Amino acid sequence: MLQAHSSDRFAKALISSQATIAEAVAQLEHAGTGALVLCDDERVLYGLLTDGDLRRAILRGIPFNNPCRSIANLEPVVGEVGCSAIIALGLMDHAREFVLNHLPIVDDLRKVVDLLLRSDLVSEEGIGLSAVIIAGGFGMRLRPLTDDVPKPMLKLGDRPLLELTIERLRDAGIRRMNVTTHYLPEAISNHFGSGEAFDVEIRYVKEDQPLGTAGGLKLMENCNGTLLVINGDILTEVDFRSMLRYHNEHGADLTIGVRQHEIQVPYGVVDCDGPRVRKLQEKPLLHFLVNAGIYLLEPIVYRYIPDHHRFDMTDLIERLIERGRHVVSFPVVEYWMDIGQKADYEQAKEHVGNGGALV
Repeated sequence: MLQAHSSDRFAKALISSQATIAEAVAQLEHAGTGALVLCDDERVLYGLLTDGDLRRAILRGIPFNNPCRSIANLEPVVGEVGCSAIIALGLMDHAREFVLNHLPIVDDLRKVVDLLLRSDLVSEEGIGLSAVIIAGGFGMRLRPLTDDVPKPMLKLGDRPLLELTIERLRDAGIRRMNVTTHYLPEAISNHFGSGEAFDVEIRYVKEDQPLGTAGGLKLMENCNGTLLVINGDILTEVDFRSMLRYHNEHGADLTIGVRQHEIQVPYGVVDCDGPRVRKLQEKPLLHFLVNAGIYLLEPIVYRYIPDHHRFDMTDLIERLIERGRHVVSFPVVEYWMDIGQKADYEQAKEHVGNGGALV
């Protein structure tokens, strides 16, 4: 018989079927479960909303003020109270034509009593990825905080941001990492050493001159498999395993993690066709997909990176698109924060201080 899991985790994974997509995205960031269970006030099951459902909605441009039930699975596979781990795993493996990662557990009245995750039943092995953390920047916008400390080594709680990132990668099954350095490199290498104390293997790629977010990749050796590249100034709880599955399913040469960003225009926007006014929108809310600084690369892309020249990931992506290579976007619906500015750094500290899932 299965044991009930953390009541706190379960509570965070419950959401009203009346909630909006925007509210679901915010709650999923907080829950860290990869799925939310839609139910009524009596906790009767209504549906299941996964991170994959949210990613598809973002790419389809579905407005975030729509109800989350409009994109949820309203007939999810469920397990019954008292079912064994073997039965639960069998349902996750065989009840659909694809593998399930979440299983609501319900009683005879179809009330939800738990949300079971695949990771509760099977230990996850390594995912065959190595990673590069880009950590060589000067952090100019954060000065004076970065006068004596490289940006990735700024403290969040009692630990540096880079330590949280390395632990997140390790917990996803990534054990081999490279860290590109330029500004105050010893502050990083002295803290992490070989990585043994953190149960990972770390190599340092020192740039004598700044080579951008892609140029330093040409300094690495043995780049013959899929590579995860992540900016060192990002705090995120993105599911790297889901990102890799997505990358492989789409047969991508390069996958860009993207984040939905909203801008409230403070004025009425006038849409004109020549002098003729076609439409007037009062203070519209505009939606964009922005670069989240997380990438998956196949070895073929290295041929498009010049040797010993500053070259950013944006340059590489543009070149790949021009040459007809397959570049896809992966919406990040989990917690994500770029700490490049002081206000963002303060928000990231607050997230960690409030017990964010990275802690």
